[in-house]
Amino acid sequence: QVQMVESGGGLAQTGDSLRLSCAASGRTFSTYAMGWFRQAPGKEREFVAVISWSGGNTYYADSVKGRFTISRDNAKNTVYLQMNSLKPEDTAVYYCAASRVWMPIKTTSYNYWGQGTQVTVSS
Repeated sequence: QVQMVESGGGLAQTGDSLRLSCAASGRTFSTYAMGWFRQAPGKEREFVAVISWSGGNTYYADSVKGRFTISRDNAKNTVYLQMNSLKPEDTAVYYCAASRVWMPIKTTSYNYWGQGTQVTVSS
């Protein structure tokens, strides 16, 4: 089992940067693909980015490609989401999640979820 805690959210202005962290427990962290999702008020949870267990493969939603970077440090059991050039439409609760599936983008492919961290971007 993997338990995760997100941090790093907060208030930002358009064009700012934030870095989210997701600290995971458990000795099997390095065997999971890790994803970031977000959910805005009144909307469904949507895929943001995913990274393979080794960190060698990444994939992004079109809406964040070129602005966000996902990375991981298996020695620290942590996955990161560097968010640059933030826009008001990036405002959402951001969740990290762990999956045994190769590079999954669907919420149903993920086994474990963090509690989320709020990101609010003002114009």
